[in-house]
Amino acid sequence: MLHTLNATAGSDAFNDCLRSAAPGDAIVLLGDGVYSALAGTAARDALDENPARVMALDTDVQAAGLDQRLGDLELVDMDGLVALSEYYPRQLAWY
Repeated sequence: MLHTLNATAGSDAFNDCLRSAAPGDAIVLLGDGVYSALAGTAARDALDENPARVMALDTDVQAAGLDQRLGDLELVDMDGLVALSEYYPRQLAWY
């Protein structure tokens, strides 16, 4: 399953996404979701502990000015997001 997460930490959508994600799934943070990836925060710790592969959309990270504040989080560009959507037969959007 591909989860696209456009919700801030502490929201029901954020918590439900993390609870639903399973090994083999991918979570792509986009929009407001990229703020959850700030290194050293409880939200980032929760993302790091999740069994799914966690990434952030690079254009949204840059737009938020977080380029240097996410540590080693994997970034994905639009082509990579399209490739992920082709790889995973199902997608679930969280807002």
